[in-house]
Amino acid sequence: FKRSNGVLFSHSFDKRRNKIYRVKLFEKLFAKKIKSKYAIACSSGTAAGAICLRAAGVKPGDEVITQAFTFVAAIESILEVGAVPKIVDVDNSLNMSPSKLIRAISKKTKCILPVHMLGAPANMKEIIRIAKKYKIPVIEDACESTGVKYKNKYLGTLGLSGFFSLDFGKIITTGEGGIIVTNNKQQYLLLKALRDHGHENKFGIHRGLDKALIRGFNFRMTEIQAAIGIAQLKKLDFIMRKKRVNRNILLNEIKKKSNEINVRFSHEKTKYGEQNDHLVIHLKNKIVAKKVKKLLDKANISTGILPIAARWHYAGYWQHIWRENKKFRNYRKLDYWKNAWSIICRSISFPISILEKKNIIIKKADTISKIINKSG
Repeated sequence: FKRSNGVLFSHSFDKRRNKIYRVKLFEKLFAKKIKSKYAIACSSGTAAGAICLRAAGVKPGDEVITQAFTFVAAIESILEVGAVPKIVDVDNSLNMSPSKLIRAISKKTKCILPVHMLGAPANMKEIIRIAKKYKIPVIEDACESTGVKYKNKYLGTLGLSGFFSLDFGKIITTGEGGIIVTNNKQQYLLLKALRDHGHENKFGIHRGLDKALIRGFNFRMTEIQAAIGIAQLKKLDFIMRKKRVNRNILLNEIKKKSNEINVRFSHEKTKYGEQNDHLVIHLKNKIVAKKVKKLLDKANISTGILPIAARWHYAGYWQHIWRENKKFRNYRKLDYWKNAWSIICRSISFPISILEKKNIIIKKADTISKIINKSG
């Protein structure tokens, strides 16, 4: 940061920083990479979700439809703007069920928020068709899906806006952080202001003289985070390619060595698009799944969100939220979303590492297969 004289703030100080703006550069490069007109960097994926909703015109009391298998942040973003989360079940992709979505739409519905979980695309063709029919905006939560495509378009670019998380557990990271994309200029201007105290951010005007466009908040990204993001973005193609290769090795080895009666694979052949961030296996029932997980732990084989972090990713567990309001009384039953609960109880996910060598993956697949066959 010597070239920018230690300026870590994303705005102003033109002379001191030698006109180096890393947040702006990161935004430009990210937008170009995923073929979006605009990108807006911010402090987190959770903050990104909240300001996307506000920019779309969601107000207190409005309903936002999202899905039962997600991360708690999606619900927090909805509640943060004063809106009411309306949660629908998932289909077998573990993403929003279009048939459940259409039944949940009411006069109060002001936004549809599909979440592309575990790097897997939702059925966006049907979701967007339904949204257009009812004239409801779609905002994509693509926090876990940076660089993933759906029918040759990047996730996040299919709706009014889309947002990504850049925390340490995501495909690319800035430690903490988020980034939003949109092709709508009006949304871009609103989003840019909302993440920075409402500033219009007119270039060349002293920050103290800048006008306010809207009431905002401080959800800015720092220059340090952006510098990391720029470096990470250069690796995105490599990361996606390695994940694809390593997932296919793990998938094919488990298929070859395990009894096909005992296991099914999520997104093995999907009409929606690729899913390479995790390999998700579905077992006969929850009893078998618990037995397999116990043996995997004993063998020191790491598993992902399913089942270890399901508490933070399935709406049925969030009693700390649902007890706040009588409107949510139906959500207090653990298995209220039947399909999501059924799949989650009998599924295990394996995060795909880009650092594992082929021989290590094959060895791991051999152990996993033996455990599945023994438990089935």
